[in-house]
Amino acid sequence: MWPVIMAMARSYAPYVVLPIATVIGFVGYNLETLVSDRQTPAHNESVGERRDERILDEVTNPTVESLKEHKFVPKTIFEKNTSPGLEKNLK
Repeated sequence: MWPVIMAMARSYAPYVVLPIATVIGFVGYNLETLVSDRQTPAHNESVGERRDERILDEVTNPTVESLKEHKFVPKTIFEKNTSPGLEKNLK
């Protein structure tokens, strides 16, 4: 008798388990919706917009050096890749 019951359980398992799993999933989803506070985050500016604003700030900032003065070109090869700490001593 047990082999017949086991054969039937094997063949009809999807028909029994699928509705039970569907009900459990539906209840769990709705319970999670009630408990959690899922909200869409506030709008953040895109990377392109932030980059454009940063570039505009640099252009309008009076501390930015002019490209015509060529201050960024080192006078000697030894000033080329100096750390900021050593750069203060050279000037």
